[in-house]
Amino acid sequence: MSTQTPVSPLELISEHACFGGVQRFYRHQSTAIGLPMRFSVFLPPQAKEGNVPALFYLAGLTCSEETFMTKGGAQRVAAQQGLMLIAPDTSPRGANVPGEADSWDFGIGAGFYVDATEAPWRQHYRMYSYILELHGLIVENFAVDAANIGITGHSMGGHGALVLALRNPDLFKSVSAFAPICAPSHCPWGVKAFSGYLGGDQSTWSQYDASALMAELSAPFPNGILIDQGLSDKFLPDQLFPQAFDAACEKAQQPLELRQHAGYDHGYYFISTFIEDHLRFHHRQLNGAAR
Repeated sequence: MSTQTPVSPLELISEHACFGGVQRFYRHQSTAIGLPMRFSVFLPPQAKEGNVPALFYLAGLTCSEETFMTKGGAQRVAAQQGLMLIAPDTSPRGANVPGEADSWDFGIGAGFYVDATEAPWRQHYRMYSYILELHGLIVENFAVDAANIGITGHSMGGHGALVLALRNPDLFKSVSAFAPICAPSHCPWGVKAFSGYLGGDQSTWSQYDASALMAELSAPFPNGILIDQGLSDKFLPDQLFPQAFDAACEKAQQPLELRQHAGYDHGYYFISTFIEDHLRFHHRQLNGAAR
Protein backbone atom coordinates (compact mmCIF):
# COMPACT_ATOMS: atom_id res chain seq x y z
CA MET A 1 0.00 0.00 0.00
CA SER A 2 1.24 3.45 -0.86
CA THR A 3 2.42 5.70 1.99
CA GLN A 4 2.59 8.87 -0.11
CA THR A 5 1.33 11.98 1.67
CA PRO A 6 -2.02 13.22 0.32
CA VAL A 7 -1.92 16.55 -1.46
CA SER A 8 -4.36 19.44 -1.59
CA PRO A 9 -7.42 19.08 -3.89
CA LEU A 10 -5.66 20.93 -6.72
CA GLU A 11 -1.95 21.71 -6.60
CA LEU A 12 -0.72 23.96 -9.41
CA ILE A 13 2.66 22.66 -10.56
CA SER A 14 3.37 25.20 -13.30
CA GLU A 15 1.70 27.63 -15.67
CA HIS A 16 2.77 29.16 -18.95
CA ALA A 17 1.25 31.98 -21.02
CA CYS A 18 0.14 30.52 -24.35
CA PHE A 19 -1.74 32.17 -27.27
CA GLY A 20 -3.44 34.67 -24.98
CA GLY A 21 -4.52 31.93 -22.58
CA VAL A 22 -2.61 29.84 -20.07
CA GLN A 23 -1.21 26.30 -20.08
CA ARG A 24 -1.31 24.76 -16.61
CA PHE A 25 -0.16 21.51 -15.02
CA TYR A 26 -1.80 20.19 -11.87
CA ARG A 27 -1.41 17.47 -9.26
CA HIS A 28 -4.16 16.16 -7.00
CA GLN A 29 -5.06 13.22 -4.80
CA SER A 30 -7.30 10.90 -6.79
CA THR A 31 -10.10 9.04 -5.06
CA ALA A 32 -10.41 6.53 -7.92
CA ILE A 33 -6.69 5.77 -8.10
CA GLY A 34 -5.80 6.21 -4.43
CA LEU A 35 -2.61 8.04 -5.37
CA PRO A 36 -1.59 11.54 -6.54
CA MET A 37 -2.33 12.05 -10.23
CA ARG A 38 -1.32 14.75 -12.69
CA PHE A 39 -3.23 16.40 -15.50
CA SER A 40 -2.83 19.40 -17.76
CA VAL A 41 -5.31 22.09 -18.77
CA PHE A 42 -5.13 24.73 -21.48
CA LEU A 43 -7.42 27.64 -20.62
CA PRO A 44 -8.24 29.73 -23.70
CA PRO A 45 -8.49 33.51 -23.27
CA GLN A 46 -12.31 33.30 -23.44
CA ALA A 47 -12.33 31.40 -20.11
CA LYS A 48 -11.52 34.71 -18.39
CA GLU A 49 -14.99 35.95 -19.35
CA GLY A 50 -17.15 32.89 -18.68
CA ASN A 51 -17.70 29.19 -19.21
CA VAL A 52 -16.31 27.59 -22.38
CA PRO A 53 -16.69 24.18 -24.03
CA ALA A 54 -13.95 21.65 -23.34
CA LEU A 55 -12.19 18.72 -24.98
CA PHE A 56 -10.53 15.83 -23.14
CA TYR A 57 -7.52 14.28 -24.88
CA LEU A 58 -6.45 10.76 -23.83
CA ALA A 59 -2.86 9.94 -24.76
CA GLY A 60 -1.38 6.63 -25.85
CA LEU A 61 1.13 4.10 -24.57
CA THR A 62 4.21 5.49 -22.77
CA CYS A 63 2.76 9.03 -22.72
CA SER A 64 1.86 11.37 -19.88
CA GLU A 65 -0.17 14.51 -19.21
CA GLU A 66 2.56 16.54 -20.92
CA THR A 67 2.75 14.72 -24.26
CA PHE A 68 -0.21 16.21 -26.10
CA MET A 69 0.27 19.71 -24.75
CA THR A 70 3.91 19.83 -25.88
CA LYS A 71 3.67 17.86 -29.15
CA GLY A 72 0.10 18.18 -30.42
CA GLY A 73 0.17 21.82 -31.51
CA ALA A 74 -3.43 22.30 -30.42
CA GLN A 75 -3.36 25.48 -28.33
CA ARG A 76 -3.35 28.03 -31.16
CA VAL A 77 -6.61 26.83 -32.68
CA ALA A 78 -8.13 26.07 -29.26
CA ALA A 79 -7.45 29.69 -28.29
CA GLN A 80 -9.14 30.94 -31.44
CA GLN A 81 -12.18 28.77 -30.83
CA GLY A 82 -12.44 29.29 -27.08
CA LEU A 83 -12.00 25.57 -26.40
CA MET A 84 -10.53 24.30 -23.13
CA LEU A 85 -8.18 21.30 -23.43
CA ILE A 86 -7.67 18.69 -20.70
CA ALA A 87 -5.07 15.91 -20.82
CA PRO A 88 -4.72 13.35 -17.99
CA ASP A 89 -1.83 11.01 -17.34
CA THR A 90 -2.05 7.51 -18.82
CA SER A 91 -1.61 5.42 -15.68
CA PRO A 92 -1.02 5.64 -11.94
CA ARG A 93 2.49 6.61 -10.86
CA GLY A 94 4.02 5.29 -7.67
CA ALA A 95 1.72 2.31 -7.22
CA ASN A 96 4.81 0.11 -6.77
CA VAL A 97 3.10 -2.92 -8.24
CA PRO A 98 5.66 -5.67 -8.92
CA GLY A 99 6.44 -5.78 -12.64
CA GLU A 100 4.63 -2.55 -13.53
CA ALA A 101 7.76 -1.16 -15.22
CA ASP A 102 8.83 -4.36 -16.96
CA SER A 103 7.26 -3.63 -20.36
CA TRP A 104 6.31 -0.51 -22.26
CA ASP A 105 2.81 -1.69 -23.20
CA PHE A 106 1.56 -2.81 -19.77
CA GLY A 107 1.77 -1.16 -16.37
CA ILE A 108 3.25 2.31 -16.03
CA GLY A 109 2.17 4.52 -18.92
CA ALA A 110 -0.26 1.84 -20.11
CA GLY A 111 -3.37 1.92 -17.95
CA PHE A 112 -5.61 1.25 -20.99
CA TYR A 113 -8.44 3.30 -19.47
CA VAL A 114 -9.95 0.27 -17.73
CA ASP A 115 -10.75 -0.48 -14.09
CA ALA A 116 -8.60 -3.47 -13.24
CA THR A 117 -10.30 -6.34 -11.44
CA GLU A 118 -7.26 -8.59 -11.03
CA ALA A 119 -4.76 -8.48 -8.19
CA PRO A 120 -2.36 -6.73 -7.77
CA TRP A 121 -3.60 -4.16 -10.31
CA ARG A 122 -7.11 -3.56 -9.02
CA GLN A 123 -6.11 -1.34 -6.09
CA HIS A 124 -4.68 1.53 -8.17
CA TYR A 125 -5.08 0.78 -11.88
CA ARG A 126 -8.55 2.28 -12.28
CA MET A 127 -8.13 4.69 -15.19
CA TYR A 128 -11.71 4.38 -16.47
CA SER A 129 -13.07 5.64 -13.16
CA TYR A 130 -10.30 8.21 -12.99
CA ILE A 131 -11.37 9.89 -16.24
CA LEU A 132 -14.90 10.18 -14.85
CA GLU A 133 -13.49 11.58 -11.62
CA LEU A 134 -11.41 14.10 -13.55
CA HIS A 135 -14.47 15.12 -15.58
CA GLY A 136 -16.20 16.05 -12.33
CA LEU A 137 -13.12 17.81 -11.02
CA ILE A 138 -12.87 19.94 -14.16
CA VAL A 139 -16.55 20.90 -14.00
CA GLU A 140 -16.23 21.83 -10.34
CA ASN A 141 -13.02 23.85 -10.55
CA PHE A 142 -12.80 25.46 -14.00
CA ALA A 143 -14.84 27.79 -16.20
CA VAL A 144 -16.26 24.98 -18.31
CA ASP A 145 -19.68 24.51 -19.89
CA ALA A 146 -20.56 21.12 -18.40
CA ALA A 147 -23.14 20.40 -21.10
CA ASN A 148 -20.57 20.82 -23.88
CA ILE A 149 -17.59 18.55 -23.26
CA GLY A 150 -16.06 16.31 -25.91
CA ILE A 151 -13.39 13.63 -25.87
CA THR A 152 -10.65 12.50 -28.25
CA GLY A 153 -7.46 10.49 -28.03
CA HIS A 154 -4.66 8.65 -29.77
CA SER A 155 -3.97 4.92 -30.06
CA MET A 156 -4.60 3.48 -26.56
CA GLY A 157 -6.14 6.87 -25.80
CA GLY A 158 -8.30 6.67 -28.92
CA HIS A 159 -9.61 3.37 -27.58
CA GLY A 160 -10.25 5.08 -24.25
CA ALA A 161 -12.01 8.04 -25.84
CA LEU A 162 -14.36 5.84 -27.87
CA VAL A 163 -15.18 3.63 -24.88
CA LEU A 164 -15.70 6.54 -22.46
CA ALA A 165 -17.95 8.32 -24.95
CA LEU A 166 -20.01 5.26 -25.86
CA ARG A 167 -20.58 4.40 -22.21
CA ASN A 168 -21.16 7.98 -21.06
CA PRO A 169 -22.95 9.94 -23.80
CA ASP A 170 -24.50 12.09 -21.06
CA LEU A 171 -21.02 13.37 -20.15
CA PHE A 172 -19.33 13.54 -23.56
CA LYS A 173 -21.25 15.28 -26.33
CA SER A 174 -18.72 14.63 -29.12
CA VAL A 175 -16.02 12.04 -29.84
CA SER A 176 -13.14 11.58 -32.27
CA ALA A 177 -9.89 9.63 -32.36
CA PHE A 178 -6.47 9.34 -33.97
CA ALA A 179 -5.41 5.79 -34.92
CA PRO A 180 -7.45 4.21 -32.12
CA ILE A 181 -7.17 0.61 -30.96
CA CYS A 182 -10.65 -0.20 -32.21
CA ALA A 183 -11.00 -3.88 -31.23
CA PRO A 184 -8.66 -4.43 -28.26
CA SER A 185 -10.18 -7.84 -27.49
CA HIS A 186 -8.61 -9.11 -30.72
CA CYS A 187 -5.17 -7.46 -30.91
CA PRO A 188 -1.92 -8.22 -29.05
CA TRP A 189 -1.86 -4.94 -27.10
CA GLY A 190 -5.43 -5.36 -25.94
CA VAL A 191 -5.24 -9.07 -25.17
CA LYS A 192 -2.14 -8.47 -23.04
CA ALA A 193 -3.72 -5.55 -21.18
CA PHE A 194 -7.15 -7.12 -20.71
CA SER A 195 -5.72 -10.47 -19.60
CA GLY A 196 -3.56 -8.73 -17.00
CA TYR A 197 -6.03 -6.16 -15.76
CA LEU A 198 -9.36 -7.96 -16.25
CA GLY A 199 -8.46 -11.65 -16.16
CA GLY A 200 -9.07 -14.55 -18.48
CA ASP A 201 -12.86 -14.35 -18.68
CA GLN A 202 -13.19 -12.69 -22.07
CA SER A 203 -16.89 -12.05 -21.55
CA THR A 204 -15.87 -9.14 -19.31
CA TRP A 205 -13.68 -7.54 -21.99
CA SER A 206 -16.44 -6.25 -24.25
CA GLN A 207 -17.30 -3.39 -21.85
CA TYR A 208 -13.96 -1.85 -22.86
CA ASP A 209 -14.05 -2.76 -26.56
CA ALA A 210 -15.37 0.08 -28.73
CA SER A 211 -16.33 -2.16 -31.65
CA ALA A 212 -18.23 -4.55 -29.38
CA LEU A 213 -19.97 -1.67 -27.60
CA MET A 214 -20.97 0.08 -30.83
CA ALA A 215 -22.43 -3.09 -32.32
CA GLU A 216 -25.01 -3.17 -29.52
CA LEU A 217 -26.07 0.50 -29.85
CA SER A 218 -28.21 2.57 -32.18
CA ALA A 219 -26.57 5.74 -33.51
CA PRO A 220 -25.37 7.05 -30.13
CA PHE A 221 -23.71 10.10 -31.76
CA PRO A 222 -26.02 11.04 -34.63
CA ASN A 223 -23.92 14.07 -35.58
CA GLY A 224 -21.03 11.75 -36.38
CA ILE A 225 -17.70 10.41 -35.15
CA LEU A 226 -14.38 11.38 -36.74
CA ILE A 227 -11.39 9.01 -36.97
CA ASP A 228 -8.09 9.71 -38.72
CA GLN A 229 -5.75 6.86 -39.59
CA GLY A 230 -2.34 6.95 -41.27
CA LEU A 231 -1.78 4.29 -43.90
CA SER A 232 1.96 4.11 -43.15
CA ASP A 233 1.20 3.33 -39.50
CA LYS A 234 3.20 0.21 -38.67
CA PHE A 235 0.60 -0.81 -36.09
CA LEU A 236 -2.33 -0.66 -38.50
CA PRO A 237 -2.31 -4.29 -39.73
CA ASP A 238 -2.08 -6.07 -36.37
CA GLN A 239 -3.20 -3.71 -33.59
CA LEU A 240 -5.73 -1.07 -34.66
CA PHE A 241 -8.51 -2.69 -36.78
CA PRO A 242 -10.46 0.43 -37.82
CA GLN A 243 -12.45 -1.75 -40.21
CA ALA A 244 -14.00 -3.52 -37.21
CA PHE A 245 -15.25 -0.23 -35.80
CA ASP A 246 -16.45 0.84 -39.24
CA ALA A 247 -18.50 -2.36 -39.52
CA ALA A 248 -19.91 -1.87 -36.02
CA CYS A 249 -20.92 1.70 -36.90
CA GLU A 250 -22.66 0.47 -40.04
CA LYS A 251 -24.63 -2.04 -37.94
CA ALA A 252 -25.54 0.69 -35.44
CA GLN A 253 -26.38 3.18 -38.21
CA GLN A 254 -23.80 5.45 -36.61
CA PRO A 255 -22.39 8.14 -38.94
CA LEU A 256 -18.61 7.72 -39.08
CA GLU A 257 -16.02 9.68 -41.03
CA LEU A 258 -13.03 7.36 -41.24
CA ARG A 259 -10.27 9.25 -43.04
CA GLN A 260 -7.22 7.31 -44.22
CA HIS A 261 -4.05 9.21 -45.11
CA ALA A 262 -1.26 7.89 -47.30
CA GLY A 263 2.24 8.43 -45.97
CA TYR A 264 1.32 9.19 -42.35
CA ASP A 265 2.51 7.03 -39.47
CA HIS A 266 1.46 6.58 -35.84
CA GLY A 267 3.25 9.54 -34.24
CA TYR A 268 2.72 13.18 -33.39
CA TYR A 269 3.71 14.48 -36.83
CA PHE A 270 0.49 12.77 -37.93
CA ILE A 271 -1.53 14.08 -35.00
CA SER A 272 -0.28 17.65 -35.30
CA THR A 273 -1.15 17.64 -39.02
CA PHE A 274 -4.82 16.87 -38.41
CA ILE A 275 -5.45 18.23 -34.91
CA GLU A 276 -7.02 21.42 -36.28
CA ASP A 277 -9.64 19.36 -38.10
CA HIS A 278 -10.52 17.57 -34.87
CA LEU A 279 -10.72 20.78 -32.85
CA ARG A 280 -13.05 22.31 -35.44
CA PHE A 281 -15.11 19.09 -35.52
CA HIS A 282 -15.61 19.26 -31.76
CA HIS A 283 -16.17 23.01 -31.80
CA ARG A 284 -19.06 22.55 -34.25
CA GLN A 285 -20.67 19.83 -32.15
CA LEU A 286 -20.14 21.60 -28.83
CA ASN A 287 -21.56 24.92 -30.02
CA GLY A 288 -25.18 24.41 -30.91
CA ALA A 289 -25.24 21.18 -32.93
CA ALA A 290 -28.30 19.17 -31.94
CA ARG A 291 -27.86 15.70 -30.52
